[in-house]
Amino acid sequence: DLLVRQIKNAWPNEFRTSRFIPAVEYINANRIRYLWIQEMAALFETVDAYISPSFGENLLITNLTGHPCVVVPNGAAEQSISFTGNLFDEATILALAKLYQQATGFHKLHPDLSGLGE
Repeated sequence: DLLVRQIKNAWPNEFRTSRFIPAVEYINANRIRYLWIQEMAALFETVDAYISPSFGENLLITNLTGHPCVVVPNGAAEQSISFTGNLFDEATILALAKLYQQATGFHKLHPDLSGLGE
């Protein structure tokens, strides 16, 4: 088993525990996931994309629904900014992310690493 990392919530442990999820619970979870996909579809009937912080529940939702998301730097802050789009419409959010980067130049900022390795 190459999955050796043993900290809480580490992917190897999540993979192992998922082996014990009963089929009925898995099917019910997928039914809820389908409802979330429908809610996201309703949202994207009114907007082309939405912008949010790149942490928290926003990315959890896109992981569950499969909606495309592109994350770009937001200044020198640790938190980035996410552009989320409709299913099969990556072009819209990529264009928005490119416009954002061209307008801000945040993607050109780099941390000072001169003190490393001393």
